[in-house]
Amino acid sequence: MIDKVSLEIKIIETLKTVNDPELSADVYELGLIYAIDISDNGFVHIKMTLTAPGCPVAGDIIMEVDNKIRAIEGITDVNVMLTFDPPWNREMMSEEAKLELGFL
Repeated sequence: MIDKVSLEIKIIETLKTVNDPELSADVYELGLIYAIDISDNGFVHIKMTLTAPGCPVAGDIIMEVDNKIRAIEGITDVNVMLTFDPPWNREMMSEEAKLELGFL
């Protein structure tokens, strides 16, 4: 049995290393990660969005999330699902990201 709590902490730490190049902030603090689901066998499902549907680096960001999460010890497989429902807005950002980007 895996420790889902410590695995989720590692996943979040890893997501904080994936930056959205348009805003120069990480996908987690931007509020682009809607859900992290971890099964008992180490399969991770991530539901995420992007700041805009026409994001020119969408594929790169999704691939980076997938590759980095897949490299975490204890994870057996990864599925990254992209959604635009609900659409992302600045209110989804953490206080830290808002401060860093000058939105506060």
